[in-house]
Amino acid sequence: MGQKSIIIVGAGVAGLSAGCYGQMNGYHTQIFELQNKPGGLCTSWQRKGYTIDGCLHWLVGSSPANNFYRIWEELGAVQGRRMIDHDEFMRIEGAGGKVFILYTDIDRLEQHMKELAPTDKEVIEEFIESIRACTRFDLPIGKAPELYGPLDGLKLLSKMFPSLKVMRKWKKIPVQEFAQRFSDPFLREAFPLSFDLPDFPMMGMLMTLAWMHKKSAGYPIGGSLEFSRAIERRYLDLGGAIHYRSPVSKILVEKDQAVGVRLADGTEHRGDIIISAADGHSTIFDMLEGKYINDKIRGYYDKLPIFPPLVHVALGVARSFEGLPHSIIYPLEEPVTIAGQEYKSVGVEIHNFDPTLAPPDKTVLKVMFLSDYDYWKELRQNSARYQAEKDNIADKVTAILDQRFPGLAGQVEMCDVATPMTWERYTGNWRASFEGWLITTKTFGMRMSKTLPGLKNFYMAGQWVMPGGGVPTAAMSGRNVVQIICSQDKKPFVVSIP
Repeated sequence: MGQKSIIIVGAGVAGLSAGCYGQMNGYHTQIFELQNKPGGLCTSWQRKGYTIDGCLHWLVGSSPANNFYRIWEELGAVQGRRMIDHDEFMRIEGAGGKVFILYTDIDRLEQHMKELAPTDKEVIEEFIESIRACTRFDLPIGKAPELYGPLDGLKLLSKMFPSLKVMRKWKKIPVQEFAQRFSDPFLREAFPLSFDLPDFPMMGMLMTLAWMHKKSAGYPIGGSLEFSRAIERRYLDLGGAIHYRSPVSKILVEKDQAVGVRLADGTEHRGDIIISAADGHSTIFDMLEGKYINDKIRGYYDKLPIFPPLVHVALGVARSFEGLPHSIIYPLEEPVTIAGQEYKSVGVEIHNFDPTLAPPDKTVLKVMFLSDYDYWKELRQNSARYQAEKDNIADKVTAILDQRFPGLAGQVEMCDVATPMTWERYTGNWRASFEGWLITTKTFGMRMSKTLPGLKNFYMAGQWVMPGGGVPTAAMSGRNVVQIICSQDKKPFVVSIP
């Protein structure tokens, strides 16, 4: 029997990962990608000598202190790459000079919180102790959950046992709700701004701070596109092929078996196995015309909340912002309306820690607003109104940043506004969601099938089969799919590290 062929739709992190592991395991793979570069959502772009990073803030598995590091090594993404571990996750400023700093060092965070709100000693200790508990466990990456036998389950249970109590307790408590336990009014107001998403579970916050404490969630110097390009190089070195500017319009099916893809230009390509690492909604409802679906899958797309889309504003500023933390949330003198929604505070990311993103003594500042997809969809129908709204947002963001950093308005050399329509055009992501299914107290730890009912030789990878999305889960889903394929073909799953 000759070498089996795999066609992969999408060269985002999940597609590249599936391609790399497919090549490592003796499959002949090729990827068809809509854009002219790799990475999908994990991307950056350039304007007037500045690089705007559209994705990575921190990367789980940035050091060997976390299991995920092994996956990044296998994908060639971390070799020779410098990581920045911030001392602060973010700082939140209040009225009258009050500041809440989420230090990444747990001891320092505990001391700071107790100085800030001495009456909340007990709540603070419970919070800190739970972060400590989370530092003691790691995500299992050995094999795809779909391949677990009873013995694997028991092994995992014994390994995870110390953390199960913590997980059971905190996955059901939203950050906003926990914040109400503080008696200190400033802490009660500032704390939930750090993870300001609807129904976001405390467990997500605790895990993040535990990774930060262990210095295993750093930022890769060079940014998102450089990171994606490293995985692309690894894939090409393994003998894979990528076809850019090759959008897939249909997955070809014969006798309930996926046999290939048809591109937008009408050309067809055949393969033994098809993996879609593209948007979940367009894969199921467009490329497969909604023919392979059940109530459970339909229910996901009808009922589950997704990460809302973003308005993403970047300014290139002729100023160094030395000595300032990389992430600040501060209150506004007057509320501001952005794309029809009112904001009383704003968060700014100061990219003063990555010298590759701006010329010397200059800095990229980034402000993001959760926004409404339908608002933008309607606005896009009229290009003059759409452009006017983007210009208006650029002016407002410049003005509110100038309040916090006087003189900034006169130092702006570049301004870039990306809207939900930009993301939709670039990645095809359903309703321009930036990370797929939203992590909530109800979806935390949820598992989804990587296959579709009634369709053979077909798999899905990426954030639409891994609730919570993000770059690490995308990479892991690509790896898991190839493990499942190897298991089907009764061959051992092998990996190598370049």
